[in-house]
Amino acid sequence: MKKYLADSQWFSLVSLVVAIIAIWYVAALIMNGNQLINTLERKKQDWTYSQVMQQAYQVKRPMLPAPHQVALELKKSVFERSVSSKRSLLFHSFITLNSTLLGFVFGSILGIVIAIGIVHNKTLDASLMPWVIASQTIPILAIAPIIVVVLGALNITGVVPKAIISMYLSFFPVTIGMVKGLRASDTLHQELMYTYNASAIQTFWKLRWYSAQPYLFASLKVAIAAALVGAIVAELPTGAQGGLGSRLLSGSYYGQTEQIWAALIMAALLGSLLVWLVSVAERALLKRRGGLANA
Repeated sequence: MKKYLADSQWFSLVSLVVAIIAIWYVAALIMNGNQLINTLERKKQDWTYSQVMQQAYQVKRPMLPAPHQVALELKKSVFERSVSSKRSLLFHSFITLNSTLLGFVFGSILGIVIAIGIVHNKTLDASLMPWVIASQTIPILAIAPIIVVVLGALNITGVVPKAIISMYLSFFPVTIGMVKGLRASDTLHQELMYTYNASAIQTFWKLRWYSAQPYLFASLKVAIAAALVGAIVAELPTGAQGGLGSRLLSGSYYGQTEQIWAALIMAALLGSLLVWLVSVAERALLKRRGGLANA
């Protein structure tokens, strides 16, 4: 039965991927075909639909590159370039990864500290939580240039401004998840701790922290993906010379759509890898404490 379910899941996944690629090719044919027709008509050259279909996937600087064009760009920029080359996607990925991880660590610590304060202090719960929620209504594209300018005036440049922007996006899910988790401990267990005359610190470490761990890891998966988005967004207005955001920006400037799509796919793969690593850590922790990982 398990083998049948596994085979069914793989079939569904493969079918979905094939459908996406097919739709992608059709969309590329339509968009690039129209681009080619406009170019030929502007040059007052005759064209036929068969000619358009043959040349639609060979257009220089296409509006929508076909999957094989993106794959070739990935192959060239990942495997055929030196890692130290500024044309290598691995080079730019490592730069983005540095600010992502730093912002993720800062955001996680900040989120946990805020959550602990909110759970153990009713004043903070009433006053701070609305501000935490309101902070996420401000567009990150509006905040990023302000942070860069202010920190630049303080001679703080490089990874730190990007990490702070990543932290801004990543602390929120950790805060919300930890507040929920710290309040999720069973009432009977709390009363048992009171019966044993446990201190607030003992109750926190032996009960609340334990019950909050599944919620924490669920929020960390969201947070690390948000941190990656924050790092990429931070590289757009900063004029960074490296990073996936810089790669997207340069591709947009010069009309290199294959470069843009290759950077987007690399960012998606990097995000998937980071979320998977958090899942591995979650399974290891739950296995150690005798539970079963659901993720």
